[in-house]
Amino acid sequence: MRFTILGPVEAVAPGTDTPSLAPRHRAVLAYLLLHSGVAISVDRLIDAMWGPLPPDSARAQIQTTIAAIRRMLRASGADGMLATRPAGYVITPEPGQLDLEEFTSRIATAQADSDDPGDIADRIRAALALWRGEPLADITAPYVQGTRARLNGQLLTAVERLAELELARGRHDNLIDELSVHASAHPLRERLCCQLMLALHRAGRQTDALQVARGFRTALAEQQGLDPGHAFGKLEQDILRDAPELRPPVTAPSVPPAAAQSVTPDAGPAAAPTKPQGVNFLPYDVPDFTGREDEVDGLIRLWSGGNGGVVTISAIDGMAGVGKTTLAVHAGHRLADRFPDGQLFVDLQAHTAGQVPLDAGAALEVLLGQLGVPASHIPASVADRAALWRSELSGRRVLAVLDNALGADQVRQLLPGAASRALVLITSRRRLTDLDGAHALSLDVLPATDAEEMFTAIVGARAVAEPLAVLDVLQLCGFLPLAVRIAAARLHHRPRWTVAYLADRLRDQRRRLSELATSERGVAAAFTLSYEQLTEDQQRMFRLMGLQPGRDISAEAASALTGLPLDEAETLLEDLLDAHVLTQHQLGRYTFHDLLREHALATAAAQEAPDARREALGRLFHHYLHIASTAIDHLYPEGRNRRPRIPAPDTPAWPPRDEAEAIAWLDAERANLMATGQYAAEHDMLPHTTRLAATLHRYLLGHAHQADALALHGLALQAGRRSGDTAAEARTLIDLGEVHFWWHGDHEQAAEQYRHALDLAHGIGDRGAEARALQGLGIVSRRRRDYDRAHDHSAQALAFFRELGDRGGEARCLTDLGIVHEHRGRHEDAHEHHRQALHAYRETGSRIGETIVLNNIGLLYQRQGRYDEARRQHRQALELCRKFDFPGDEAESLNALAEAARSLGDLTQAVTEHDNALALAREFGYRPEQARAHDGMAHAHRDLGRIDLAHDHARQALDLYTALAVPEADEIRTFLAGLPPTTNGPDDDSHVVRACIQAS
Repeated sequence: MRFTILGPVEAVAPGTDTPSLAPRHRAVLAYLLLHSGVAISVDRLIDAMWGPLPPDSARAQIQTTIAAIRRMLRASGADGMLATRPAGYVITPEPGQLDLEEFTSRIATAQADSDDPGDIADRIRAALALWRGEPLADITAPYVQGTRARLNGQLLTAVERLAELELARGRHDNLIDELSVHASAHPLRERLCCQLMLALHRAGRQTDALQVARGFRTALAEQQGLDPGHAFGKLEQDILRDAPELRPPVTAPSVPPAAAQSVTPDAGPAAAPTKPQGVNFLPYDVPDFTGREDEVDGLIRLWSGGNGGVVTISAIDGMAGVGKTTLAVHAGHRLADRFPDGQLFVDLQAHTAGQVPLDAGAALEVLLGQLGVPASHIPASVADRAALWRSELSGRRVLAVLDNALGADQVRQLLPGAASRALVLITSRRRLTDLDGAHALSLDVLPATDAEEMFTAIVGARAVAEPLAVLDVLQLCGFLPLAVRIAAARLHHRPRWTVAYLADRLRDQRRRLSELATSERGVAAAFTLSYEQLTEDQQRMFRLMGLQPGRDISAEAASALTGLPLDEAETLLEDLLDAHVLTQHQLGRYTFHDLLREHALATAAAQEAPDARREALGRLFHHYLHIASTAIDHLYPEGRNRRPRIPAPDTPAWPPRDEAEAIAWLDAERANLMATGQYAAEHDMLPHTTRLAATLHRYLLGHAHQADALALHGLALQAGRRSGDTAAEARTLIDLGEVHFWWHGDHEQAAEQYRHALDLAHGIGDRGAEARALQGLGIVSRRRRDYDRAHDHSAQALAFFRELGDRGGEARCLTDLGIVHEHRGRHEDAHEHHRQALHAYRETGSRIGETIVLNNIGLLYQRQGRYDEARRQHRQALELCRKFDFPGDEAESLNALAEAARSLGDLTQAVTEHDNALALAREFGYRPEQARAHDGMAHAHRDLGRIDLAHDHARQALDLYTALAVPEADEIRTFLAGLPPTTNGPDDDSHVVRACIQAS
């Protein structure tokens, strides 16, 4: 069987009557052959055949096509060559059956198997003879344009290598016609143009050579807006002055083999011929290289700082696709003129698909060959090759790029000796920490502006017209250079797509990695190669890390996730960090690049059994929940009996030891805790969501994380209802009521939720939830100044808490009753209730409870005119708030202090404390205390004679009180009406306020 795609697509089996294929069938066959050995999904085939707008019958047409190809193969005696795998269809031709495979194989082995330039040239010509015209000549599917460009690129690389050999042999006359054809078809190929110019010049056609140069300059300027490179300009100038170095080489007379090997007994081996000067083996420098100015400048300074007199080594590391090779090659081209003895390059193949990493011996053979050392003069042993390499470089200025290194061991013997004046740039996906003396440069993803510049340079006008969509694409690519370049190239070759359409495709996490792929390269493929270089233990850690729904993870949490001891888990995390499959933005915390996270999750889905994945997440969630419970117990011990009890997990746990550690842990893990709650709600792990919400409630409420509280309690409410857990539903309604009451001031919503919770709790006999709901209703009634109803609700809740032995709940009800007595003017009863509440809070160890009671006692003292005593109480409360980080209560304490100061006539201090309270309340979105602060400052500024400021703060207090629907709104209206007019002139509206009050 013979398949050809380097020309018209054909499938022929000599000696058989091979059935012909329709054009669409040949297009699918060609796509499969281009990816021989790789499973291609139906969706990928549909995209290749029709692009973004496939017909409704696309899937059926693909299946029909596959059947037709199989019939053709069966008739040709190749049944079984096209197989169906879980991931798609895969075709596996035998060696020699596909012309593209034969071409690439011949080119690869041409130089490896021979050191004779003539023989190498003949082999390349034989490989080029396999081309029968334009590749995929009779195929018109969407994938063809990009694939054809890639194949033509391989053709031109071979042509340029052949031209290099022939020019070196003085055979320029034979090249002119051949190079002219290719240069005409590819007018922007700089190296090809230079070779044609040189061939024409050596043939005595200087005018024609300069005409080619002018044509290239014009085409490059008109089509890309660029100027030619340094090497082109130098060649053009050398042709103008007929530089001697451009003259054809003198062909040496042939030497009989015997004479070539004739040496005297003591002379040693024959000396290697002098190598040609200034050879450049660096790959092509991409014309749209963007950003990395600091990194490139740093490499240049690194060389300059060494004064060019010693070996300078820079190890460039980073994750797959971050642009290490591109940077090294670009820097190499920038520095090329400083290394006149040559610029060398070797791919060490540590992460090359289908290849094993080069050993040191093979890499040295490549490098010595680039220096011009014939194969016959390269020793067999690695040690001797390394010695010859150092000897050849002695005293020379050479730049060497050692690309794609596996680790320090692979490159150690490739380093030049101290006598060399060399710069060595090493790229690796691993940090080469064992490479002594090397300058380390770790690459991160591109800054947004550089990524935007790269994307726009490739896409053009569509990117300029859709700047917001461009930013969406870049964010979905994680600003990873490889992903950005592929996305831009994909858009460039699809003129009907908009940038927004591409962004929508990338938003689908199930297909994002497959979108970021071309026929030659892909983000997922690059990640897979990194994964395959890991040990089994490292791979498992990588997979399971992909499961965790949070943004980052600590070593302790990773230990729980994997079920490993802490030291083992931490070692594996550090290994993955060194391999650049994890990153670290904060000490002790590990995270993924967004695209690597998706790859890890997909790998886990493919390689971990569902039960294993669920067990791992169960361990992690239990770890989080247990430590969160312990932390909350430190901060709010009085509510211990009202929260679910979380037993210690089977895996080791490291709970916080005091309030400070508790706050630090909760703040660090809050986003991850929220993510686990959402994940559990969406993946039928409902008890985790309800228990987590109940556990975190006091922390979220007390630290002004009201958005998180509403989101988590909303999930918990739905989870309780879906699972039929009425107790959880009632508990969550009470928690939601508290959030709406204390932070939003929404008394109606809070009361409705308390009443609903009370009905549910009563129905199932949950006395604790009944007590909490009644207590909430009592506070709402008190804020409405319905003190009789407030007293009844609070007294009933107190009886229930005492029945349950819940000292924390008892203390809260005592506090509420004390405030009710205070407003009723029963100061002694109020003081007694506050005293009992303080005793209960201290008995349970509740610091937050102490602050609440101390502030309430201070307010009671203010009502009694005992202002100095009131101030002492408020200062004690403030000190506790600041010591144990209770921001909401700190704002209350500051406002209370300000009110005491105003009562003592210290108006300046009152303004200061109210202003501090206002800043804190605004920071945490605590609207009731914002209103209270504005109210207090309005009164203080009025007393200080600052009428304009008094008006301003009173209006702001009125707006807030009105939104909160509290009686204080009427009081501040009365205050505003009684203020003297402002000095603001015609814009003053205080008369309007007074008129409204009088009218009412």
